Amino acid sequence: MFDNKTPLVSAVIVSYNRKEDIRETLSMLCQQRYKNIEIIVVDNASTDGTAAMIIGLGLPMLRLIQMEENAGVKAYNRGFEAARGEYILILDDDSFPAPDAIEKMIEKFDRYPTVGIVSFTVKDYSTYSTYISSATQTSGDDPVFNDDYIMSFHGAGAGVRREVIEKAGGYPEEFFLYFNETDMALRVCNAGFRIEAFADVICFHKSAPANRTSQRGPFYYTRNIFWTIWKNYPGVLMWKVTLLMLFYVFYYSFEQHTFLYIRALLDAVINVGRITRAPIKMEIAKRFRIHYKTPFTMYR
Repeated sequence: MFDNKTPLVSAVIVSYNRKEDIRETLSMLCQQRYKNIEIIVVDNASTDGTAAMIIGLGLPMLRLIQMEENAGVKAYNRGFEAARGEYILILDDDSFPAPDAIEKMIEKFDRYPTVGIVSFTVKDYSTYSTYISSATQTSGDDPVFNDDYIMSFHGAGAGVRREVIEKAGGYPEEFFLYFNETDMALRVCNAGFRIEAFADVICFHKSAPANRTSQRGPFYYTRNIFWTIWKNYPGVLMWKVTLLMLFYVFYYSFEQHTFLYIRALLDAVINVGRITRAPIKMEIAKRFRIHYKTPFTMYR
């Protein structure tokens, strides 16, 4: 099934009750120009027949891991542990790479040995047909790396060296959902790896349907920003940003007439014992860009 001439890439996907989305994602992975791929789908206890559908596909390169309950991003870590590839491709169950994306991802890792995570350019699913039919696609010119600041990566499409996860760890399981990429990115950069985005390494992601729970995102984002700060930031900076976040919580609670952000803050405080503090280098924390207002723009 695998060859020895090219490095194995392990595509890790977590799915929860999106049977048709994951079916399309798997179909697109099978159309990749890069062929030395294994696919690991971790099903978060779906109730819509996702697991049976995946088994029924009979794809030789595909392995299914079934969780006993919806464990959130913990399921990704089970996929990372099972992966055998030199590189791991992280996808959502409703995202998929462009046909040449994995091939280009490998080229970036070969060209830039200090890059630990290749962050894909994530485009809306609706643009896929235009992209495929376009005669002129994005250039693969070398990027100009920015040494002034550091950004996280998009979990709907990212390539990671195996050694990065081995040294820095995977997603924070206590977060359950949201902001897990930022927490991991801080540890990855602290371990000496770079995170770089490339315009010509592309994946496509479906827009969130309107019927997804509206309060889930801002609740987990708010709580997990506090946990990210408390886990990773050095002392003085941790307190400075905590005070800023406290101001945002109470200001936007009043402005938007909601108790949601205060509930998230209380949950962060009550369950603070679930996180382990391991401060990163001050120079990494100062250069890292986090949009602290993100949760407060999601719920109106």
